Amino acid sequence: MKKVKVLVLRTAGTNCDKETKFAFEAVGAEADLVHINEVVSRKKKISSYQILAFPGGFSYGDDLGAGKILANELRFKLKKELEKFLKDGKLIIGICNGFQILVKAGLLPGYNKFQQEASLILNDSAKFEDRWTYLSIAGGKCIWTKNLPQVIYLPVAHGEGKFILNDENILEKIKNNNQIVFQYCNKNGGLGDYPENPNGSVENIAGICDESGRILGLMPHPERHISFYQHPHWTRLDKKEEGDGLAIFRNGVEYAKENL
Repeated sequence: MKKVKVLVLRTAGTNCDKETKFAFEAVGAEADLVHINEVVSRKKKISSYQILAFPGGFSYGDDLGAGKILANELRFKLKKELEKFLKDGKLIIGICNGFQILVKAGLLPGYNKFQQEASLILNDSAKFEDRWTYLSIAGGKCIWTKNLPQVIYLPVAHGEGKFILNDENILEKIKNNNQIVFQYCNKNGGLGDYPENPNGSVENIAGICDESGRILGLMPHPERHISFYQHPHWTRLDKKEEGDGLAIFRNGVEYAKENL
């Protein structure tokens, strides 16, 4: 069986691309680091891959807002390719800056593709939040979260992570469609305020998916907790085989193997 192919899209300012590539390769995929210019010039084709990943970092320095410039490149330069990619039932994941990109490109929550319906703005703390957070698994339709425990532990590192929406109707639609995937919580799964919710996101939202469950965006970094030894308290815990984030990548790759 051929390996699942993952395109890890990068540009100036992206800085989590190698870790994301490593995480996909750790679960058996073949991952390529590809600069946006190679895709725009058609040297590399999105259609050659089953999974498209937008890693974390500060694309284009976040000069017009986090992820905004790369989001516009998707909307105005790669719209047709992305529409075909999604029509074929393929997968997309955006992590941190990648989540910001997907939201600002209008791919999440995705009711009106390529029209922005939500945003990720400055944290309520008005500072960069670099901490480990507990996450409660909220939605059941996302293919990326199959068989995850109810509460997982991942790090965040962002200055613009507060998830907001254009209006209450969109929030209700997200909730009714089970598109809220992750919520910031305490170690027992209860929702709380700062610092459990590091940015002030509405409904403690840390990640959402589209209606199909195939596009996932999240602010925390699963690629930074794929090994048990990356856990900040690993010396005090019973050893596990892997970190909490690795299953997210495995779920994507296994889905692609079985369905694409």
